[in-house]
Amino acid sequence: MKKITQLLLVATIVLSSSMSFAQSKASKDENRIMLTSWVPPTIEGMPKIARKNLVNKLKQVVTKNGLGGSPFNTRFIISANIMVMSKDILPGPPSMHAYNLDITLYIGDGYEGTVFASETISVKGVGTNENKAYISALKRISPKNPDIQAFVKNGKEKIIQYYKDNCDLIIKKANSMADQNKYDQAIFMLTAVPSACEECYVKAMAAINPIFKKKIDKDCKIKLQKATGIWNASQDMAAAEEAGAILASIDPDASCAGQARTLSNKIAAKVKQIDAREWKYIVKDQQQESERIAAIRAIGVAYGKGPKANVTYKSLW
Repeated sequence: MKKITQLLLVATIVLSSSMSFAQSKASKDENRIMLTSWVPPTIEGMPKIARKNLVNKLKQVVTKNGLGGSPFNTRFIISANIMVMSKDILPGPPSMHAYNLDITLYIGDGYEGTVFASETISVKGVGTNENKAYISALKRISPKNPDIQAFVKNGKEKIIQYYKDNCDLIIKKANSMADQNKYDQAIFMLTAVPSACEECYVKAMAAINPIFKKKIDKDCKIKLQKATGIWNASQDMAAAEEAGAILASIDPDASCAGQARTLSNKIAAKVKQIDAREWKYIVKDQQQESERIAAIRAIGVAYGKGPKANVTYKSLW
């Protein structure tokens, strides 16, 4: 029991999450599912100015219903599609434009294109022009709407259940990706596991460490080879600066970090002979745990924001 508690603590630190742990399991789950609000660049019939309004409304739906917005993990999204059911002009003066919209909300996995929950609501808006009428309709999306609240709750539960049912398969797939040198993709997949799924979360965090080690070992070999080639080709200040910058970017926990430090020291000695300058490029002896956590998280964030995710988002509906 003590060991499980320690693992949970380590896993929580690894994710570096700002989510609070409430006393009841239900409130904990709500705070630990993070959604990113996303609206496609174009929705048929939607004024460009209305897109920002819709994104803000989706953020309100997330925060008002106990979930968290995430700037880090873009895997789970809340999105929407809109169908214009009717457009009318009401007699004035002044004449007014009236819109009837059917808005379908989605909670899904933006990377895999899996929809966990959807709900369609109908709203009406009136304004002095089409843009104002459209925006007026969007303003009627209420986070307190019982149908929307049930939709969010359902989406949250489906995400948790998905990871409970597929945890071992997800970790196996991530390891398979790592075997193919797809380290960033593997790390992204594992860091996406919500901490609400405690058992799977702990397993995923444990699986990240050996994958991250393989990644930094490979990067180290590539960087060391490049820096060595640059320095051997021209042992002057320009080569020293270029090679030194590469060596200083090597993770100190990588298997060839010792060789990188040896080369860096060799360059430093030569630099001192050239113009008595102190060497500014240092290969660190060790890395702080917080730095390692940040590095792992940065890999997942960068991959999650890549083109693959953006393309898949569009397939949700």
